[in-house]
Amino acid sequence: MNDDQKKDDVLLGGASANLLTGGADAFNRSSINSDVLNNIAITISVEVGRTSLKIKDLMRLTQGSVVELDRLAGEPLDLLVNNTLVAQGEVVLVNERYGVRLTQVIPAAERIKNI
Repeated sequence: MNDDQKKDDVLLGGASANLLTGGADAFNRSSINSDVLNNIAITISVEVGRTSLKIKDLMRLTQGSVVELDRLAGEPLDLLVNNTLVAQGEVVLVNERYGVRLTQVIPAAERIKNI
C-alpha cells in the first residue's frame, strides 16, 4: 500500500469525506494541519460479540457466570474506531499480551457510508 492509499484509508470523526477519499492532493490542500490531526485522540475498541439481557438477569451474574454472545467461536472480531467498524481480525498473543491481527480492512468508501 502506498502513502496515498494510506491517507485515503484514514477515518477521523468530523473530517470531511473529501479529505478521506480525495487522495494526497486533497490531504495537502486541506486547511487542516496534519500535526493537529496526529494529536486527535480516538477510541479504539474490539468487539467480540453482543448480547441482550434483562436487568434481572444482569443482576444475577456472578464471578464464573457465562454470558452467551451472538457470534460463534472462531468468527472474526470487529475493530471499531470511534464506534465505526474499520476492520475485522483475530486474537493473537504478543509478548504475553493480547492483540488483534487484522484480516480485513473495511474500504474507506464503506466506512463513510456508515458515518
